[in-house]
Amino acid sequence: MGKLCRSLTIASTIAVITACCIGDCAALSSTNISLDSPLYAYLDKLAGMGLIHSDVKGIKPYSKAEAARLLLEAEGNVKEHGNDVPVLAVDLIERGRELLRREMALKQYPVKETPLFYVNPASSVLLRYVYLDGKPRSYERQVNDPGNDGVFGIGQGLRPANPYPTPVQLYGTEGTPLFENNDGIVYRRGSNGEVRWASEGYVLDKMAALLEPSLLIAGSDTALRLNRGYLKVGGENLELEVGRDENWLGFGYRGAITLTNNARNLDFVKLSSPEPFRVDWLSWLGDMKYAFIFSRLDRTFVDGQERHPWFYALKLSMKPTDNLEIGLNLGRMQGGPGTDNSLDAWVKGLVGGTSSDNSKANAGLEARYRLAWLRNTELYGEFSGCDVATFWPIVESYLAGVHIPMLTADGRNEFRFEYFRGNNILYWGAMFPKGFLYHDMTFGHSQGGAVEDYFFRYAHWFDARNSVALEYFFTERGTFGRLPGQAVERKNAGRIFWTVPVYGNFDAQMMYGVERIDNVDLVGNQNRTNQLAKFELRYRY
Repeated sequence: MGKLCRSLTIASTIAVITACCIGDCAALSSTNISLDSPLYAYLDKLAGMGLIHSDVKGIKPYSKAEAARLLLEAEGNVKEHGNDVPVLAVDLIERGRELLRREMALKQYPVKETPLFYVNPASSVLLRYVYLDGKPRSYERQVNDPGNDGVFGIGQGLRPANPYPTPVQLYGTEGTPLFENNDGIVYRRGSNGEVRWASEGYVLDKMAALLEPSLLIAGSDTALRLNRGYLKVGGENLELEVGRDENWLGFGYRGAITLTNNARNLDFVKLSSPEPFRVDWLSWLGDMKYAFIFSRLDRTFVDGQERHPWFYALKLSMKPTDNLEIGLNLGRMQGGPGTDNSLDAWVKGLVGGTSSDNSKANAGLEARYRLAWLRNTELYGEFSGCDVATFWPIVESYLAGVHIPMLTADGRNEFRFEYFRGNNILYWGAMFPKGFLYHDMTFGHSQGGAVEDYFFRYAHWFDARNSVALEYFFTERGTFGRLPGQAVERKNAGRIFWTVPVYGNFDAQMMYGVERIDNVDLVGNQNRTNQLAKFELRYRY
């Protein structure tokens, strides 16, 4: 991606080196919070109430230590504001304390001597039943790439017209209808049962480890795999993580362009700052967080050509003010069999994005702004390109949204709208035809490329553990990039969620979803209705 990628690399490198220099030997190491944990909703709601100002949302998952830091910030502001704070806020903080006992205690009352070893054999448990009536859409289709790009769809000539002599072939699968962003776990038609059991352990406050196997039962088939498992050393502004875990780079709720947990969790080495830090000589950037992830994708064969690329992602988030967050994203496939693996090609790939290197990237910018005067309503957006003209990213994709956390003054009602447009050849590359896939699913936005998606969500909170949410989304494929003989695929879908406390630390969530798809897989008059019902029991999840 040319100069933009080079700038991202330099900026992230400066952040990492700076964090290494100011590393705090008293950093608290902790495990990460699963991306579907209600703790994220708690923190979003508290920020929406104006009780959290130092949140950095562009890099997830949060460590438990970071979540504890944010809860303590909210708790302090509750004491300061007194009776002006909604009752729901106190309830959210109390429930957060229950889920983060170790981290809240160590953050609030640091002790000089902590246990040498501490093991929690059941830090969280998830029991899930899913009934599916339907089957997933295929993302395998041909698309037209007209080229001749402009900027934000205005103008032309930044890229040659018709850059590829034949239509581009896209790959992949939806996975499970009505159930995206689920660590690549695919449920079959009929009844499915799943168990996730997480165990965690610590060495003093310096090292943390987690193991979370997943047992999936579908009909007569049983599959056991490690869903998450890693070792972490460090914390605060410098942490090393090795293993398998979820990752999400971006502000989106339904999806993000660079990296999500839609596909299976990657095996990686990760260097990051789980908590924000500030550097005096870069004080104008405000609080910063960063993540550098290095992994490898699947081995694939297309037209007899083998590919087994390395993958790395860079993310730098900055908060110049309490209400503004800016992020720089980069995700790149590079090298491996079938490509030029010379030092020259690797260097060109690291700093460039030319036709002579051995890489394919998505890179871009994002921003989030909180309108404090409008009940802390948030506007956010992401712009990403997978090619470059001089300095400007082209082959553009967009994500934009608005979140109204305080639809009513008591904070019990909220609303979100999110829009996504994926370029014709988003997640595809001439050097790597299978594109940004892992186990046949995109690890970016769940809806793939050459698509438009509109997402609406309303939620009502009775209390911290009892809430109802309604979602509607409309998705189109074929409105652009369509070839002769293809029809426009349109999907109308709705879901309802109800979360309730059961007993002690056990909560339950029920979900029902239904969708109507016209012209499935862009085949005219091929229509389908899918339904999915879910019941899950959560323990400290």
